[in-house]
Amino acid sequence: MDSTFALMQEAMALLDAAQARRDTLSLEELAGALGLSPSHFQRTFSRWVGVSPKRYLQYLQLDHAKALLKDHSVLDTTLALGLSSPSRLHDLFLRWEAMAPGAAAQGGAGLTIAWGTFESPFGPVVAAGTSQGLCGLAFTAELGEQGARFDLKRRWPEATWEERPEALRSWVDNAFARRGAVPLAVAGGPFDLKVWQALIAIPEGAVATYSHIAEAIGNPKAVRAVGSAVGRNPLAWLIPCHRVLRRDGALGGYHWGLPVKRGLLAWESARRDSAAAAPSEAMA
Repeated sequence: MDSTFALMQEAMALLDAAQARRDTLSLEELAGALGLSPSHFQRTFSRWVGVSPKRYLQYLQLDHAKALLKDHSVLDTTLALGLSSPSRLHDLFLRWEAMAPGAAAQGGAGLTIAWGTFESPFGPVVAAGTSQGLCGLAFTAELGEQGARFDLKRRWPEATWEERPEALRSWVDNAFARRGAVPLAVAGGPFDLKVWQALIAIPEGAVATYSHIAEAIGNPKAVRAVGSAVGRNPLAWLIPCHRVLRRDGALGGYHWGLPVKRGLLAWESARRDSAAAAPSEAMA
């Protein structure tokens, strides 16, 4: 994986820690902690995230997450379109490959699942996959590496698990670089699958509430069940349950740790705003 990911991982962790302390971190201090010159770090960070480190720090604040809930026009339309055509995912680099229902119902009996640990800009991840595609992706920040492996393996306890990271590396690299193709070998009950498809339909840089999801799948009273389905999501980042907030704009829970969720939302918001500003900047 590109060494830039490791650098961004460390930089984002430092920024998140500073935000949690309600502290300021100058460009010079941040670059020095990473062993880089301020100018080199500024260029590298801005190229990857889309905004400066100082601006990114603003996206980490809770008030920004609350503000995202006020923009529903794009969200409502995209949710409807995404659910009307589940084969065409909002994140076009993903490809939905439903796992055989029998294999899922039998705890993965007969399946061979490869697994491995990888670096990402949001911390280490444990990935798992079959010959069809990725079936699990777990950040280790909250659970630890061993806990993340257990979390994935308990979903398919009867499968044969093999540590073969090279079998998954291209998919994992593509997932975090947002390029190429990333097939998802998903398995779940009909309700879970509906909820997960709705999550993928939420645009990058936008958020939804559990009520939004319940309404989008045609079951507005099933808010609690939606929350449970969101919590059962086996594919962090790719099925973006981090884009779901509580109705009051609070982050709510996150299976893989709230600092990771805050970082994911900040990164996506920064990229969206950077892309939106690019045309006007180019015309200026």
